[in-house]
Order: sequence, then C-alpha cells, then structure tokens
Amino acid sequence: MSTTAIRERDEDEEPTREAKKARTDAADTPVEGLEGQAKQASNKTYQLDNLLPPSHVLLNLPRSESHSGASPIIREEDVGISEYISSAVSPIEGIIKQRFTDFLVFEVDQENNVVHLKNLGLPESSDKPKDTTAKPASETAPEPTSEATEVDSDPHSAEQPKTNEAVDQAEATDEEPWPARFSTRLEPLLSERALLELKEMFLQGPNPPQIKSEQPSGWNGSGQSASVGDLDQTPGDGVNVPEESSSKSDRNAKRGRGGRGRGGRGGGRERKSKAAEDNRKVITDPLPSKATRTALHTAIRELMGGKLDTATNSSDSKTNAEGGSQIIIKWASQKQGSTRGGRPDRGKYPGSSDWKPPFIHFSLQKTNRDTQDALAYLSRTLHVSTKDLSVAGTKDKRGVTTQRVALRRGAKTVEDIWKMANGFGRLKTMEQILSERGDRGIRIGDLVYRRAGLELGMLKGNAFVITLRNVKADSDETLEKAMNSMKTGGFINYYGMQRFGTAAIPTHAIGLALLRSDWAGAVSLILRPRPGEYADAEAARRAWLEDRDLDKALRLMPRRVVAERCILESYQKQGGEDRNAMGALSTIPRNLRLMYVHAYQSYVWNAIVSERIKKHGSTSPIVGDLVYEKDIQEPEVVDLDGDIDIAADAESKEVEETLPTSEDVVEETVSSRKSRKPWTAPKVKELTADDLPHYSIFDVIMPLPGNDVAYPGGELGERYREFLRLDGLDPNNFVRKQKEYTLGGSYRNILHLPKNVSWKVLRYNDPDVSLALADEDKILGFDAPLDEADGRFMALQIELTLGTAAYATMALREVTKTDTGSQHQSALTQSSDDQKYRLSATT
Repeated sequence: MSTTAIRERDEDEEPTREAKKARTDAADTPVEGLEGQAKQASNKTYQLDNLLPPSHVLLNLPRSESHSGASPIIREEDVGISEYISSAVSPIEGIIKQRFTDFLVFEVDQENNVVHLKNLGLPESSDKPKDTTAKPASETAPEPTSEATEVDSDPHSAEQPKTNEAVDQAEATDEEPWPARFSTRLEPLLSERALLELKEMFLQGPNPPQIKSEQPSGWNGSGQSASVGDLDQTPGDGVNVPEESSSKSDRNAKRGRGGRGRGGRGGGRERKSKAAEDNRKVITDPLPSKATRTALHTAIRELMGGKLDTATNSSDSKTNAEGGSQIIIKWASQKQGSTRGGRPDRGKYPGSSDWKPPFIHFSLQKTNRDTQDALAYLSRTLHVSTKDLSVAGTKDKRGVTTQRVALRRGAKTVEDIWKMANGFGRLKTMEQILSERGDRGIRIGDLVYRRAGLELGMLKGNAFVITLRNVKADSDETLEKAMNSMKTGGFINYYGMQRFGTAAIPTHAIGLALLRSDWAGAVSLILRPRPGEYADAEAARRAWLEDRDLDKALRLMPRRVVAERCILESYQKQGGEDRNAMGALSTIPRNLRLMYVHAYQSYVWNAIVSERIKKHGSTSPIVGDLVYEKDIQEPEVVDLDGDIDIAADAESKEVEETLPTSEDVVEETVSSRKSRKPWTAPKVKELTADDLPHYSIFDVIMPLPGNDVAYPGGELGERYREFLRLDGLDPNNFVRKQKEYTLGGSYRNILHLPKNVSWKVLRYNDPDVSLALADEDKILGFDAPLDEADGRFMALQIELTLGTAAYATMALREVTKTDTGSQHQSALTQSSDDQKYRLSATT
C-alpha cells in the first residue's frame, strides 16, 4: 500500500484544520439576539486569575493577557512547571503530536514485555482437534489464525523470544491445570503436606467430590482431604479414577432424581443438598511471620484468580502455642446465575476435559480514542458489560496506543469474540478483515484464554515511538547535546498538562474547592461556561445557567460530559432544587471526583519541585531532601489513603472525554479493593550532611500533600507549608468528614531517567504522510514511511521507555524547551511553515 493511503487514513480520522478554524471563527463572530448577548457577557466576565488557587501568587509569574477574556489559556507555569535540567542547552523547536502516528505507545507488562499487536487472524480454541496429516508443501502456507493458548511470535521479527504471557498460557492448559509455577511460588510458603492438599483440592474443582456411601459427607467428614483413591468420580472430573470404581449401582444412584434405588425422589434431593455443602479446606502450619502470611494470601489470590479464599485461623489453640497464625484455604463461594457476557461454563473446572479459563486476554490497538471510550465501544460490539472489561492502564486519546485487555468471557469463546469485534459475516468478509483497518480506530488481536483478569497498575510502564515534526536546531551538535542530556540526566518528573485537563476551567481549582468543603464553589466551577468547547455542551450550560431550564439542559448535555450530567440529574431528582451541592457532587463517579483532588496535589508538587530545582539545581541531593531508606525497595507510587496515585489518565469506566487524559503514565486507582495487598508506609529519611555521599539526585523524592507524609527539611519545607496555608488548608490535617477526600499523601521521585533511549533524524516533504507505522499497518502490509534525503523539513524520531510514574511529554519538554499544552502545540502546528505543503504529495 502507498504512503498516500497512510496519509488518507489520518485525514479521515482527524478533524481537518479548516474545521477547527471554522469553530474558532464561529466563536469569535458576534452573536445576535439576547442569547448571544448573554453569552458574550458571560465570556467577558471570565477571569482565569480569579479561578486559580490563591497560592498561585507565590509562583511569581508575570500577568498575561491570556489570563482574561473569552479564551483563557492555562500555561505550564500556572501549574508549577517552569524549570529545566539542561537549561544551558539551546531549545530544539519541534511540534508534538501533529499526526496520530507521531505518538505511538506500547504498554510494558509486569514481566517487562512490550505489548505489540502481532496477529489479526481468527484464533482457535485449544481443545479443537488438530489435523496432523502431512500436507504437500503447496498446502502448508500459514493460515490467518492463531492458537488461543499461545501468543504468536512477532511477524516483523525473524526471532522473537516467547513472552512470559505465552509461557504462562502454555503451562496453564487443560492438560496441565496445575502449572509448575504454582508449586514453585508456593513451596517457600507452605509445608509439603499443605501444598499437596491444596493441589488436590484445586484439581477437584469448586464442587466437592461425591464420597462412597460408607464415608461421611464432606471431605471424610472432618474437613480434611480424602485420598484420591477414596473418591467416587466420573472421568473428566480432574482426578484419574480406576474403571472399577464406577459401578452400575453407583451410576444408578446418581441418575435422574435419585434413580430407582434407595431414597427415590427424596433420596435424590437429599444427595443434592449434601453435594452443595463443601467442607473441604486446607489448614497451614502456624506461620509466625506476618510477611509470610501476607505473601501467601497474595500468592493464592494471584495464582488462582480469586477462585480460592484465604482467612487467618485465629481460634486454633496451636496459634498461641507455637507462636504463629494458621491460614485456612478453601474454595470461594460460587455465585449462581448468568452474566451479560453469557452463561458461564457451569460444571466445568480446572482438570475437566472441556474447561477453559474464565477470561480472554487480547491486545487492543486504538487510534484517537480514549481508553474508556474504546472499552465502551467494545462492550457494545461484544455484547458484554463494561464491568466485564479491564485494563492495566489507560492510554492517551491522541495517538496510536497498544495495550492488553481482559474480558470476563461468560460462555463466549475466543472465536466468538474475534468474530464480533471484527463484524465477521455481518459487516465484513474474512478477506476484508485481513486487508482493511479496524472500524472506528479499534483493532484487536492475539486472543488467549487466561485464568485471571487485569487490574489498573498491573504494568511496568510504556514504550514510546515519538516523532517531532518541523524540527529546527541551531546545529546538529545542539540536537545531540539535548538528547544526550535527557538520556543521561533524565528530566524533571513533573505531572504533565494532561493532569490538569484541557478545558478552560482549572481542574486543580475544583480539587481545592473539594478539599475546602466548598461544595457550592466546586459545582459552580464544574457547570460554568468553558470557552471553546463544542456547541452541544455549550448550549446545555446556557440552558441551565441562563434559562434555568433543567429538562432542556439535560436533553442537550452530551453523555460524554459526565460530571455536569450527574449534577443536573441530581437536581432533576430533587424536583429542580439545587441547594444540595454536596449531594449532587456525590453522584459524580468517585474516580472523577478524586481526579480533581489529585490534580491539586499535583499542582503543589510541581510548584515545590520547581522551587527545589531553581534554588539548588538538579545534579545532587542537598541537606533536607527526602529519600527512601536504603534497606527497602522503592515502593509502588501509592496514595496513603489506600489508592494507587491517580495520574492524568485515571478514568472511571463511566467517564469518557471530560477527564484529563494521559498519554504516557499509569498510576491509577486499583479497581478491586478486596484484592489490594495491605499498604505499609514507606520508610523515608531527611538527609543530613553525612548522608549526602550515599545518595544521588535520582534518589530524592517529594511528597504529595497528605496526613501521613513527611515534608522536606529547612526552607523548602516551610515553603511547602506556605503554599497550603495560603490555599486555606492545614498542612498537618487532611482529615475530612467525607472520608474519600481525606488525603494520606504519597511520594514521587523528582527526576526520572528514561530507558532504552535512541533517536534518528528523518527528512520529509508532505506533513500529512506518516513517519512511523502502527502495528496494524505493518501487519496489513502498508509501505514503510520513506526517509526523503532531500526533504524540505526535518523530523526527530525518539524511542524511549518510561516507568509508570512519568510523562513522555515532560521528557520531550526537556528537549524542546517548549510549552506542551495542547493549545500551544495547536498554535505551533497552524503557524508551522510545513503546512503550506499539505497534500502536495503525488497520488
């Protein structure tokens, strides 16, 4: 396929610059009538300086005309982003995200594997018979299919090592329901006796095996395991049983409603009742170490996918006698009924011949779609609830991103999911599916069965391929200096502009109102006009704020504008009464409310880190800096209120475009509190002069405000407290009556050092031609972008890997010395001298 086709793809998916200009022009055009006059009056009274936190004055910023009028702009400086590490290196001009393919993001899983879309073909369930008959060479061409129990190797690489995910799948097949890794992880935690009992109980499945008539009910009636030879089971139940153990009388006893034998109908009901009672359990030896007990709880949960429950046996006398607590392990209670995803595989369990794991994992590539928006689309396409879909991290809207998704499948197979996702038979033929791009910027592949789902935070970071357009540097030497500085010295680990939203209302200002329990103020900020937003949302706001027409406002308000709709729907339920602001706010999804609060924390963190860098540099620690103590590993970035720190992409599943989105960071709220391991406060210390030789600048951390954090020592700590006091907050008390707004705080490294950094210079003529290919385009055979040696313009293509706590835009900012805000970048694109050559390539 030609590069022209690639160019046309981006043109189709991206709103044209002319359309954007038309909206801008329309916004600047005088509006006739009373409604237009009211709108203009509203815009004229909009003053951004009046909305920013009072502590904004401590940033000592010059007043800008952009801070008032109809189109206010929130700048990097307004959210505390002001310093550079390589300030002595000249700026490198360049435009970020001019095309979607200029920003490629690939998730890095917990085993450090970079997630790529590798196979688009129809998968096959592993239990299907395979034809092993030899075929002529002409008939052995690869089929467009992939095995559902194995991730295919990368078709673009001659040698691609098998990923840990593929190994995991290969071990956890139907033929081996107890993979070797189960024993490997549990052996240090369990005695040999307990491990054998656990394995036996797991292989028997969630339904207790029937016991011969001479045995009491349950597991030998004592809660302890019956030996395999004592069990009366049919083949396929996960245990190999001698043929003679299944006698005719035994079969009659199990037939129908009790068979013809003893008990009749009543006997059948009695046996059914006893079978439903599960007394099986494994009791460990006393475990004196709390760390060991915690590790065992975690291992059972993660390995068994939540199928087994664990609890501490504090009542046993051996607990006190031997100085430790025992852990009880048993099958979790089975929930009955069907799900929206389809009827579950009832009666099937690990070890049975037709059992398949309850989840399907697949790779998702999305283009110009929010993660939650993409999941909502998939839920409609696959006819499942959005609650059945989970991810390890959310990804940016503007770009092409690839990540793993987990689906609680119900009774659906990998073939079912693939066909529904691709519209097979209904909308597309197999040939079309394997030769055309996915619909609406969504493509899935590499489907496999898995035992457990995904939770937010289950990843190591993201790998990026970023292309800067229309790059200008005063020399090649300057470009090399800028890149090498970022590669070896890192960049300031600021929370990026996405953290604070793209709308005209500062997200962190709403967060401050919530922290101050100013409920009416928070509602006012959420509902007030936002210059530059789409016409439907703008009209809905006017219907409420000017006409007080609640029904009209709700009718016009788009569903993507979640917070506003929640507030207005709350007013509607109250008969139009709007005095209960706190109640209205409580209807907003919790993640979104916390997003506002965490935006304020991020603002303060950015501001104090800028003070630290400005006064003391970025090369070495100083007395008073905070670091994690050396005898512990650096912990996950966790809020002390129990949530993993929500970065700019931590979206509620109900939330779409109103949330500040992130392109490059995942520090989100874990979806299941039940599965979250107990939080323990990290040990930090304030550096003294004697400590300085033992730590580097990359060890230095800064707290996000909260109850359970230490502030830096000396002048910097006092400055921190000054920011909070000026905003009406007590630095030592973040406890609130509404517990969800009670902040524990957290820590974050002030610098971030990227990994696997490389770069190259490209030349191009047409700014609409992609300079990088997404995975889907590679598989479909699109031509690789050409590096035109005589091209008029220069691009800088950067590859790097970042951890979960870092923003790629902040790494690019270190190189370009340019504001990364979306409005500023849009202005750079429009004024770029390569734009007059758009669509000039020959077709």
